[in-house]
Amino acid sequence: MDNNYYMRQALIQAQKAFEEEEVPIGAVIVLENKIIARAYNQVERLKDCTAHAEIIALTSAFNYLGSKYLMDASIYITVEPCLMCAGALYWSKIGTIIYGADDEKNGYKRITKEVSPFHPKTKLIKNLLQDECRLLMQDFFFRKRK
Repeated sequence: MDNNYYMRQALIQAQKAFEEEEVPIGAVIVLENKIIARAYNQVERLKDCTAHAEIIALTSAFNYLGSKYLMDASIYITVEPCLMCAGALYWSKIGTIIYGADDEKNGYKRITKEVSPFHPKTKLIKNLLQDECRLLMQDFFFRKRK
């Protein structure tokens, strides 16, 4: 399985969020070619502004592994992480972060500009399946504005 496969799994999670009228962001965490955590935004459902896909996926992976670090794992996220999620990813020491669409309004780059908020050993891959990830977000907000 390749990066596209795992990002499509994150898109499935984002679609679940979309169907529940949550901002459609999904995430999966992969370790040794196995998905160990899946999540999507649940801010509205849980009435919790921290219930982002990345945070829920990280908590699930920590519980699965019985560890607070994910150095050998990768996270696939449909949209650029916000600053809060970037901080959580930093502390997890996750090995690789792969995301789809940029988020000019709420993404970490809006605040950090050229400085990476991630752990120095974390690898970053941007814009994987960018069009599919972006279109899901655009469709969601288009429907909200109707």
